[in-house]
Amino acid sequence: MAFNSALFDGMVIFSEVVTSGSFTQAALNSGHSTSYISKEIGKLEERLGVRLLHRTTRTLRLTPEGELYFQQCQQLIEDAQMAENAITGQQEKPKGRLKVSCPVGFALSRLRPILGKFTDLYPDITLELDLNDRKIDIVAEGFDMAIRASHQLEDSSLISRRFLRSKAVTIASPDYLKKHGAPLHPNELPLHKTIGYAYVKQGAVWDFIDKNGQSLAIQLKSQVITNNSFMELSLCLAGQGITRIPHFHLTDELETGKLVELFADYPQLTIDIFMVYPSRKHMSAKVRCFMDFISEHLGD
Repeated sequence: MAFNSALFDGMVIFSEVVTSGSFTQAALNSGHSTSYISKEIGKLEERLGVRLLHRTTRTLRLTPEGELYFQQCQQLIEDAQMAENAITGQQEKPKGRLKVSCPVGFALSRLRPILGKFTDLYPDITLELDLNDRKIDIVAEGFDMAIRASHQLEDSSLISRRFLRSKAVTIASPDYLKKHGAPLHPNELPLHKTIGYAYVKQGAVWDFIDKNGQSLAIQLKSQVITNNSFMELSLCLAGQGITRIPHFHLTDELETGKLVELFADYPQLTIDIFMVYPSRKHMSAKVRCFMDFISEHLGD
């Protein structure tokens, strides 16, 4: 089958429209006119026989077919970029400012021990780490990439690479358990002081699987809720209550007895850790080497 260059061009334009959020911005980014962008999207939809975008004067939204097609386009474009980078990247030295967003707890427990090695390997890279548990807008806020922890990523306009999987653990300090007793079943949690996490949609509900394979959804009203996972862990260590955090936030707290794991026989939420970056951007040598370094040293 002959290669259809017009089809590939249409895929690139379609991806640019989705990632930039508008026809106007896509035109500015690509150097074309808005009318040209609109016409090319129309041709693409006609060729495919489906509508890819719901568009009004103010909004742009993918249809289910558009969502599926966008994912495929992203993969093909990324493969093409990687093929080019395999040649041109050999001449590109990792250097310059690398702006990375990362959750606080993950940075302190996992990144901190290995960052010295990275900076020794790549002395021409200036690593700017923004530690915040909120979900940032990578493109609008000028980040090169981000590390995100989630059981499911929502932003389809980003390329993601999963490098680690972690279970959630329910924990308490020995002092807390000595004063208040240890709950033997998740159903007893509402009788205890709990520490909540603000950036999890289901933060007020802790899910478990019981010994019969049935789901348990425990509704909680935490007395303290924080938007910082490191603060959450610190409060737990201080005996302020029971909390649930991803296991990767812990270093040796369980092994040394500073914390006690509860409900180990009740499976809990599994959390994936991703590296994500804007799909419309060329993956520079500095981003590529950082992602490869993280995968090598922290990947499962």
